[in-house]
Amino acid sequence: MGYRLSKITTRTGDDGSTGLGDGSRIGKSAPRIAALGDIDELNSQLGLVLAETLPEPIRACLTSVQHDLFDLGGELCIPGREAIGEVHLQRLEAAVAEFNAELPPLREFILPGGCRAAALLHVARTVCRRAERALVGLAHSDAGPVGPLATPYLNRLSDLLFVLARCANRAAGQPDVCWRPGRDAAL
Repeated sequence: MGYRLSKITTRTGDDGSTGLGDGSRIGKSAPRIAALGDIDELNSQLGLVLAETLPEPIRACLTSVQHDLFDLGGELCIPGREAIGEVHLQRLEAAVAEFNAELPPLREFILPGGCRAAALLHVARTVCRRAERALVGLAHSDAGPVGPLATPYLNRLSDLLFVLARCANRAAGQPDVCWRPGRDAAL
C-alpha cells in the first residue's frame, strides 16, 4: 500500500468544506460530517479506554471495534458504500452475550462510575449513542444514504460498552454504582 497522507496541511478546507472519499466536497457542518465526527470521537474515546489497564479479552474486543469504527467512517465517507455487514453485528452480539454471562444480573439501574476504565467506557457509551442519533438524523435527511447496518451496529455497540464497563469494574474489584432513587431528596 502506498502512502495515503503525504501532505497533512492542504488548506482545501479553509473555505468550510471538506472532501469525501468519492471526490465530492460538502460543508463541514453537513449532517454526514457531523456523524463522521461523532464516530471519530467515539473511536478516540476507545483509544483513551485502551490506555488503561484492562483484561486482555476486553482489550482485544475494543481493538476490533476500533477497526470496525474506521470501516464505518469509510462507509460514511463514500455515500452508498456499505462496509458494515451482518458479521459485524453477530460479532458484537456474541461479545455482549459472552461478557454479560460473567456478570451478576442487574437488580437496579447503575450510574456511570466505579474504576477509571469503567467510567471511560460509560463515556464512550454515551458518545456511541450520540453517533447513533447522528446516523439516524442523516438517514432521515436528504443528505444521502446510510448503510442499513450502520445504525444497528452502533446500537449493539452501546450495549457492549455498557457490559464492558461492568466487566471492567468487576476486574478492578469495584462494585457497580447503583442508582438510589430519591436518595438526596431531603437535602
